[in-house]
Amino acid sequence: MKLSTKGKYGVKALFELALHEGAGPMSLKAIAERQGLSEHYLEQLAAPLRKAGLITSVRGAQGGYVLSRPANQITIGDIIRVLEGPIGFSDCAVEGEHNPDCAGNCVVHGVWEKVTKQIVAVIDSITLFDLAEQHRAEQDRDNLIYQI
Repeated sequence: MKLSTKGKYGVKALFELALHEGAGPMSLKAIAERQGLSEHYLEQLAAPLRKAGLITSVRGAQGGYVLSRPANQITIGDIIRVLEGPIGFSDCAVEGEHNPDCAGNCVVHGVWEKVTKQIVAVIDSITLFDLAEQHRAEQDRDNLIYQI
């Protein structure tokens, strides 16, 4: 499994919304500028994210996008599944799918299943809130002034 730009951009965009949670809607232009992403590409990702209930669009002059749920209730796995589909390390070990041809004939099928399960466990254990808090902690560390 190789994560495409869809998944990477989607996580970065929603991370930006999580950083500004409670501050009102953010435009795709602002998200794109802050994260160094293509605004046009983000426009294409907004529809499936909105349809999946991860973001909500707010109309008007001060409109934009907000998270539909609190950041601590949206995992990286939620975002990746919406934009990339089911998680799988290999074609014969995809989350939620059973391939009898592969399972019975492939000596390493069990290995690919274990790898897939571990990937799923990791991306489902990290929320947007976790990413935002980690970022804030790193910013605080970078802003420390040492005095002697």
